Amino acid sequence: MNLEGLDPTILGPACIAGVLVLSTHVPLGQQVLARGIIFIDLAIAQIAALGVLVAMYFGIDEHGASVQFAAAAAALLGAALLTWTERRWPDQQEPLIGTLFVLAATGALLLLANNPHGGEHLKELLIGQILWVSLGQLIPVAILSAVLLTLMVLLRARLSGLIFYGVFALAITASVQLVGVYLVFASLIMPALATIGLSGRKRTIVAYTVGVLGYVIGLALSAVLDLPSGALIVWTLAGCGIAARLVFASEARPEPALEPATDSLHRT
Repeated sequence: MNLEGLDPTILGPACIAGVLVLSTHVPLGQQVLARGIIFIDLAIAQIAALGVLVAMYFGIDEHGASVQFAAAAAALLGAALLTWTERRWPDQQEPLIGTLFVLAATGALLLLANNPHGGEHLKELLIGQILWVSLGQLIPVAILSAVLLTLMVLLRARLSGLIFYGVFALAITASVQLVGVYLVFASLIMPALATIGLSGRKRTIVAYTVGVLGYVIGLALSAVLDLPSGALIVWTLAGCGIAARLVFASEARPEPALEPATDSLHRT
């Protein structure tokens, strides 16, 4: 056990990164559950990661702004493709999302096949390097998160189709390079899943609380126990989610029957 690992200069930026990710992922996660397209986050996150690897393959600095644009372009292209498949084959949207994820994941493996540091790059994209984020990295993410949250509020009634997928793609692009693919999925789904049956402002507050506690506890434990932060935060998010379900079990109401996801998504 290493109590010296509880260094606020390291854990502070990491906690801020977690809060920034949750700021957009909590409301988007609730949308994803309501629309029944659970694996869209994995697919878009993996596509954004593939964009990073393609940029690196062509010699672009992995920490430069060009890589960010490559990741965003790949994610937006994936979003546009999913918008089209939703209109063309609405009943097959979920398996198509899964297929897109597998193609992006195996494409990443092919790009890294002859890279001597391929395993390290793949690990960073999957579980992230949240403990090593800097305040400089967080400023553009904070600005983008504020813009996306504003759009989600202003366009709440019209957040469907290409608008939804576009906002989703940009949010995922910003977060996947901070926390990795696995934590992107956990941040979207676990707080939302933990608060199913709650409604209104209470659901939002509880979901954010689950997310923040999951990140803070996970970061602290990873520093003390010297374990991978991203992987451990996934587990603490799950634990906090289970605890929330138990605490609020008596208040949770059955979810109302939802219209098919494709119908609600088509209303623009």
